[in-house]
Amino acid sequence: MNVMIMKYSIPEIIRGAMPKVDNARMFFDVITKRFQKHEKVEISTILSNLLTMHYKDKGNIREYIIKISNLASKLKVLKLELLDDLLVQLVLLSPLPQFNQFKVSYNTQKEKWNLNEFKSQCV
Repeated sequence: MNVMIMKYSIPEIIRGAMPKVDNARMFFDVITKRFQKHEKVEISTILSNLLTMHYKDKGNIREYIIKISNLASKLKVLKLELLDDLLVQLVLLSPLPQFNQFKVSYNTQKEKWNLNEFKSQCV
């Protein structure tokens, strides 16, 4: 009875691809294996988003830096930690013509800022 309820609660496209199983636990295990997340794919997708993301002149620079920070946090959960120096450089590499003077000023300083300090200076 449980297997029948589980089968009819999922879309028909998925239901047709599932093997016939009499036990609800076995059915659940088959579903779990089929739709399991793969960390490598998730890391690749997040990194791709991070590297291809660009600041748009219409947006707020603070929101843009927060988006970068959120993507970096997701990577950290997946055991891939990016240094703040790299994240700051990613922001600086974005086409920000109104921040050219700020870029020069940052690059001439000896001290390095973490992403939060950088964000507060940009804003």
